[in-house]
Amino acid sequence: MRKILIVVDMQKDFVDGALGTKEAEAIVPAVIEKIKSYDINDVLVTRDTHQPNYMQTQEGHNLPVEHCIKGTPGWEIDARVAKVLNGATYFDKPTFGSTELVEAVKAIAEKEEIELELIGLCTDICVVSNALMLKAFMPEIKISVDSSCCAGVTPEKHAAALETMQSCQIYVK
Repeated sequence: MRKILIVVDMQKDFVDGALGTKEAEAIVPAVIEKIKSYDINDVLVTRDTHQPNYMQTQEGHNLPVEHCIKGTPGWEIDARVAKVLNGATYFDKPTFGSTELVEAVKAIAEKEEIELELIGLCTDICVVSNALMLKAFMPEIKISVDSSCCAGVTPEKHAAALETMQSCQIYVK
């Protein structure tokens, strides 16, 4: 059984940048240790990726804080986390969930048995979106989320997202 780790949006803007929180900063050491526990060939990484016109998009109207603009320092993976991601596979996504990630995981699952574990930011937006997309496309694959390696926009939203994922048969550690 191949175990794959999906590291969601551990970018500077979500850790200690434009949308950073103390909870996001607090999970960085645990995220690094979790990544180290996997073979780097089994680590998939997403990056929230916006363009300079972000404020004119639907998301920009609903969340009017410029963040993760491609090529800016805030778009980069947190420097401490990036040090342990050399050789990982990256997916840039223009929205909460990544269809490219789902397609890549489906292709792996067609060849071998896999389990998925998700960690990252933000629990209540991009982590839950990707977990539910993966579950919808591959309902028989075991998917888990390590809650100690995730942080939400607020602690309450983090808890609510974990409960939602648990309700949808995603194992919450």
